[in-house]
Amino acid sequence: MIKKTVIALSLLLAQQVHAAPVRDQHWSLLANRLFPALADMGTARPGTAVLAGRRARIDACKQEPGCVLNAGLWTDAEIEAIAAAAAKAPASSWRKATLADDGAQAQAARELRGLNSIIQVYGLGMAPHYPLIDGPIDAAGSARFNATVKDAVWLAEAGEDDPVPSLDPSLRLAIALLDVNDRNDAVAFEPLDMAHNAAALGRARIIDWKLYRYTAIIIPGVGPETLSMALSARGKLNVRMAAKRFADGEAPFVILSGASVHPKGSRFVEAVEMRRALIERFGVPAESIIIEPYARHTTTNLRNVTRRLAAMGAPLDKDSLIITNVDQSRYIESAEFAARNQKELGYPPGTVGTRLSPTELTFRPSAKSLRIDPADPLDP
Repeated sequence: MIKKTVIALSLLLAQQVHAAPVRDQHWSLLANRLFPALADMGTARPGTAVLAGRRARIDACKQEPGCVLNAGLWTDAEIEAIAAAAAKAPASSWRKATLADDGAQAQAARELRGLNSIIQVYGLGMAPHYPLIDGPIDAAGSARFNATVKDAVWLAEAGEDDPVPSLDPSLRLAIALLDVNDRNDAVAFEPLDMAHNAAALGRARIIDWKLYRYTAIIIPGVGPETLSMALSARGKLNVRMAAKRFADGEAPFVILSGASVHPKGSRFVEAVEMRRALIERFGVPAESIIIEPYARHTTTNLRNVTRRLAAMGAPLDKDSLIITNVDQSRYIESAEFAARNQKELGYPPGTVGTRLSPTELTFRPSAKSLRIDPADPLDP
């Protein structure tokens, strides 16, 4: 009798363990990186009526991919309602961690618009802003694209009990669309500062910034156009110029910014390859190098570098120094680049200041660059 009771209890416990929600750590990273406000709101369940209506709309699709994708899109009225609810939600870890200056309501609205963008590009086949480097692995409308989208819908449904992207089914859908396309770029280096920048950040904590003219030398990536090439000719030029300027002692750090961008499908990460070259070819100490391996555009090079400067504790009211090839340097100073920042980011990532040479510009970062914007899910 005792033995049967023990067996029955063991079976009951096993069932309870099996019934527990299954947390996908990769999904958790993506959700918290791209949608921190929405992921945080998942347990509070604000805007219940709106969410219930959305859930009914999505459930009515009965897993038909096109219907699920369109039902998953957020209307302007729904965005407004959930963003307003975010503003009233209790302060939490994501809000304390960010230095964004425009509040929870604006952040939640950005995240919902970004979520729509992922569904549109990776699910509905809308052209991305930069089709040569962005978008799904298969051509929109192709048989393989349609099959991958169907798989994403199934994957999202299978993850229904995942506790992180729980606010609305569209979060799971967006993350599943990125997952089936193997677009893990947004979290590929996490935890970035602990795993890759720890030595430099440790040194930054004891730096006397007043001893240096610049907080850092900033080197934006310039990717090759050949899949087999790790570092482009202009990338090598940028590295050499950075090594020479670092040797002058006017900045304590070099920040290298650039992801795996050119050509589409490249596995070489610009920041990583430039770091390797600085250390192996020029003997720059590893503890003086910070990598920023996520930016895929010149706009986000400067935005993301500001985030690394903040993580280092560098004073944002002090100039840094951008060093890059003549063409890119001229572009960074141009009215065209300023307009692109306003269009794509909604703000300038900083102020481009004095030109010191054809390849050198001073740069004063802006705190607005610390805002999280998931509109481009690969540029967190």
